[in-house]
Amino acid sequence: MPVFTPKFITFDCYGTLINFDMAGAARRCFADRVGADVMPAFISDFARFRLDGVLGAWKPYYEVVSNALQRSCHKWKAEWQPADSDFIYADCKTWTAHPDVPGGLQKIASEIPLVLLTNSMNDLIPHHVPRLGAPIYMTITAEETGAYKPAMRGFEYMLDKLGCGPDQILHVSSSLRYDLMTAHDLGITHKVFVNRGHEPGCPEYGYSEIQDISELPAIVGL
Repeated sequence: MPVFTPKFITFDCYGTLINFDMAGAARRCFADRVGADVMPAFISDFARFRLDGVLGAWKPYYEVVSNALQRSCHKWKAEWQPADSDFIYADCKTWTAHPDVPGGLQKIASEIPLVLLTNSMNDLIPHHVPRLGAPIYMTITAEETGAYKPAMRGFEYMLDKLGCGPDQILHVSSSLRYDLMTAHDLGITHKVFVNRGHEPGCPEYGYSEIQDISELPAIVGL
């Protein structure tokens, strides 16, 4: 991608900026009930059921997590207790930024406003924004929009709130399925895939690929 100076840089938060450790939380919670040989498949199903859970009508993220966890336990014949959902949701609040994030964002924030479009709750995201290490111009949660990504509604809401067109932003995410495919379909021309290794890329969706946020300033000529 040639150097492009957007009006805003918009970000996915969890996975892209914050180390999304839902797998680690599940592993810690179920180590005594799910065998080590089965645990990778259990964790994969937990992720797939969460994606399935956000595709319907909006519901609090606790319910998304809890329902996905119960479905995973049912599939793998593991005992589920309400305390398990409580444990994993509470663990979310402890997650920190990827090490490359504060430095990379600091190089940009004084020149271009940074915006978060996140599948988070209004009571959850305040635990994470201060850990990003740079000023965030605006944070938009799924609770605010009434929809989770990959639905288009959140992106449309964000563009309206920012008062700009899809060709005026740069959207940054480590997920094609949650972010970049939808951004592509909405005509968001400028996109960056942060390859954190948790999801395969697909260059046909027209993005620049970087390994971490330290490479982002060069994309916008900083």
